[in-house]
Amino acid sequence: MKIRPLQDRLIIKRVAEETKTKGGLFIPDTAKEKPLEGKVVAVGNGKVLEDGKVRAMDIKAGDTILFSKYAGTEIKLDGEDHLILREEDVLGVIVDK
Repeated sequence: MKIRPLQDRLIIKRVAEETKTKGGLFIPDTAKEKPLEGKVVAVGNGKVLEDGKVRAMDIKAGDTILFSKYAGTEIKLDGEDHLILREEDVLGVIVDK
């Protein structure tokens, strides 16, 4: 299934969380929190401003982002969990050096 987000929304897929700590201990599924990091799958055209102009998105498909803990709406696409959220819920883009 293909889906295109509208305006300033984007679709992300959460990045899988580590199952082991740095010390080598395994984390059970019941103790895990949902990751706050995700890979952007699709982005909308941008936010429509009051004067009718469209402000382009700063985020593009393929970016890895950090987002707010309770942000977005969970959906299933092709049997996989995804999240639709607004650009304002994104805290930052992870940049590899």
